[in-house]
Amino acid sequence: MEEVLDYLVVGAGPAGLQLGQALGHAGHRYLVLEAGSAPGHFFETFPRHRTLISINKKHTGYSDPELRMRMDWNSILAEPESGDDALVFTNYSDLLFPDAPDFLRYLADYAEKHQVKVRYDTRVTRIRRDPESALFVLAAGDDEFKAHRLIMASGVTKPYIPQFPGVELIDQYVDVDVDPKSFTDQRVLVLGKGNSAFETADNLIETAAVVHVGGPRPVKLAWRTHFVGHLRAYNAGILDMYQLKLQHAILDGDVREIRKDADGYHVKFSFARADEVIKEIRYDRVIGCTGFRFDASLFDEDCRPQLTINDRFPAQTPDWESVNVPGLYFAGTITQVRDFKKATSAFIHGFRYGVRALAKVLNERHHDTPWPSTELPAKPDAMTDAVITRINRTSALYQQFGFLGDALLVDGDTARYLEEVPVDRVLRDQPEDAYVVTLDYGPDHDKIDPFDFVARAAQDQANDSGEGHYLHPIVRHYRRGELVATHHVTENLENEWDKEVHVEPLTAFFSREL
Repeated sequence: MEEVLDYLVVGAGPAGLQLGQALGHAGHRYLVLEAGSAPGHFFETFPRHRTLISINKKHTGYSDPELRMRMDWNSILAEPESGDDALVFTNYSDLLFPDAPDFLRYLADYAEKHQVKVRYDTRVTRIRRDPESALFVLAAGDDEFKAHRLIMASGVTKPYIPQFPGVELIDQYVDVDVDPKSFTDQRVLVLGKGNSAFETADNLIETAAVVHVGGPRPVKLAWRTHFVGHLRAYNAGILDMYQLKLQHAILDGDVREIRKDADGYHVKFSFARADEVIKEIRYDRVIGCTGFRFDASLFDEDCRPQLTINDRFPAQTPDWESVNVPGLYFAGTITQVRDFKKATSAFIHGFRYGVRALAKVLNERHHDTPWPSTELPAKPDAMTDAVITRINRTSALYQQFGFLGDALLVDGDTARYLEEVPVDRVLRDQPEDAYVVTLDYGPDHDKIDPFDFVARAAQDQANDSGEGHYLHPIVRHYRRGELVATHHVTENLENEWDKEVHVEPLTAFFSREL
């Protein structure tokens, strides 16, 4: 008789490995299917220039492993492993921006240490749902695998290519030559304004005669927006070159058409800042760096997940479940749809906490295991002490700012404290009396240059709300899903919230609300 598993996980990248470890620890029958011959197949190719921009800050001054995780953006989690027993990436590289091959070594060791059940060299070619049993049935070559529930941790594996005449003529980030010498003295247009585009452009600024980076949206800088997927300083060398008049430039607008002849590429570009003036510009090379998308073509029509955001990602509920296919869940970078370009679910240091929360969701929904919680008296001092203790140590709320929160559910004289719950999930369930604790930035934090202290002081004076701009704790009180009160704990340069200025106002807030 063919084995029917509790879970099939597609993809043995960081999310798939971590989820597999969690499922195994909980005693569930599972299997991870991986197309490559080793974990992390995506990282064998990407990023193309082989340097990760995920922080690997080894020397933090902290002895607490939980606090060190705030500066370690590459390690994944394991249950019940913690503290110095954890396998952490900071032991694999001393570089602040590490090399991709080191990350591959780390993933292989993680899979081996935790004995994650992975079947390699198994490329899924079709996903269907049996109409009688409702089981998911996955085909890979001549093999079939069946499970009650399916979790896609396959990432965004297909290029997202905008459509315009001639787009098929250009190179794409996924396979373009990365040797800068092959672009010597050439005129190059790079399409896109994300990190892959600027990574590509910066690779060429020494050898190419002219590099233009073009796209319809403004360049957004991560240090201003606090979204690490926006342009990072590490990749921003061409901005200096542009503003210091060294031939390279940023173009704001849309490509209308590309044609190619013996003279090279002729690009009709519509300039957004010049009343839509269309100008034809000649280039020797054009490279598309416009991002990636989820591949839904594997699914039969009757179980194909609904897509969103230009059909790039599967639409998901607060439980990371498909909005239209029950039992189909998602893990890893494809969960960014729920905090798109706001928090960190697109990145390892964010989705590792999402994966941990997903494992709790699955245990709660399908295995009658309540979300772990602790009880404490519903009294101001006790609740303040619990919150202050958590926010001074947690890495999950620090990394998944505004997206994951701790919830204090008050029932009479008792409060249950739940850690690292998706905020949307708390609000969806509409508990009678709940306090949600997050770390987050202040309102409109991305509207002002954080280094322009004069403008910031003027804004603070105009808006004397005490809400703060930098990352700080926020406690919101909800009754049956409706917000009734908010308290901002004063921001602190060292992210330490244990002084009177933090504790006493929070205690007073709980006293009023209780």
